[in-house]
Amino acid sequence: MASRAQFQQLPGGHPPITKRASHERAQREFRMPVSSSKSAANPHANGALVDAYIYDGGRSAFGRHAGALAPVRPDDLLAAVIKTVVERNQFPPPAYEDIIMGTTNQAGEDSRNVGRFAGLRAGMPIEVAGLTVNRLCGSGLAAVLDAARAVKTSEGELFLAGGVESMSRAPLILSKAHSAFDRGQELADSTLGARFMNPAFSAAHGDDTMPQTADNIASDLKISREAADKFAAASQSKYAAAKADGFFKDEIVPVAVPQGRKLPPLVVSEDEHPRPESTLAALAGLKPLFAGGVVTAGNASGINDGAAALIIGSRAIGAQYGMRPRVRIIAGAVAGVAPRVMGLGPVFAIRKALHRAGLKLSDMDIIEINEAFAVQVLGCLQMLEVDFSDSRVNPNGGAIAIGHPLGASGARIALTTMRQLERSGGRYAAISLCIGIGQGVAAIIERMD
Repeated sequence: MASRAQFQQLPGGHPPITKRASHERAQREFRMPVSSSKSAANPHANGALVDAYIYDGGRSAFGRHAGALAPVRPDDLLAAVIKTVVERNQFPPPAYEDIIMGTTNQAGEDSRNVGRFAGLRAGMPIEVAGLTVNRLCGSGLAAVLDAARAVKTSEGELFLAGGVESMSRAPLILSKAHSAFDRGQELADSTLGARFMNPAFSAAHGDDTMPQTADNIASDLKISREAADKFAAASQSKYAAAKADGFFKDEIVPVAVPQGRKLPPLVVSEDEHPRPESTLAALAGLKPLFAGGVVTAGNASGINDGAAALIIGSRAIGAQYGMRPRVRIIAGAVAGVAPRVMGLGPVFAIRKALHRAGLKLSDMDIIEINEAFAVQVLGCLQMLEVDFSDSRVNPNGGAIAIGHPLGASGARIALTTMRQLERSGGRYAAISLCIGIGQGVAAIIERMD
């Protein structure tokens, strides 16, 4: 067994750390502000909840699978976005309490708390903590709601929240042997969907893949292939119109991708996934993924890479540093549904969030539902009694056009919706995502004057 002296000996010939030296070094490296009273340390010590706001945000362009962003590690991709968002705002880096980021895969370079890795890679102070959350496709919005909840309960004044996914770099996974001389190891692709499923779970809840859950919705709610294709074509055309108007330019953080020693870096500043040529006629010619189904490669979201980060804080912290909040996060909610129809989760999450906000769906100026699949969004609209062609729904297109890097999409939707409220002069928005294994997550936000 190693001696106490051996444990205290540092590499590089440094002397053992004495208790006094350790204490002095800690005092130098970790200095917290000291207040003279409890109320000064916590202005909300009386227990009252405070409001949480989004001050700013940015995202990378969303890359195609094996596209321009594929060479970039997810921690580096997220770090690039965090660094830009922090540097262009007046909040000093030490003012941040925590960095809360969503990611879904967590099987490769995004493992072991990518939120902490990315924060340090972005140059944030070591005293600013880092957390990674995983609510699958809803992870980015879950991170935003976690940050908002902390602000509301006065467990921090300022946060970075968002998410990242590099589906291009998701590794293949080889299971370990279950016993000596076992040659039955399984190989799984961690890019999308479950791996190493529990047979007991499958027996109880089924083992439908994501496209199959969307086909289940189409079958249960009698939604046609034509309706799904029409919605997908509209997503592409709305995205193209917004891009032509310059709408996305201000939310995208350019990312420099190294190309080799003798070549300049490639600056990626535009989404790669959109298919403006996806007309209704072109979509109608695609084969369904499963016989008798409605889901095709054209009316579903893509396999993508991307990152997004938002600044979440109290009004007091904004006033302290001369920053104006842009939207208020009024309420959030999660809900569970049967895994076989996981895409209907937003229905119940939106209803719950609206109830908590004291608002109705008719009060919403924007209704954003992540486009995992066209038919899944249509199922939600049908159950919410919203017309399929309602102009409030995904007014700038959605994941069918933009792409769906799983852990980043929720934060991207919050960012885009905030900017659309400012652009249109609307007041309220409902934002939501469906989640694999049968969940939904939603938030209600309000534009500030």
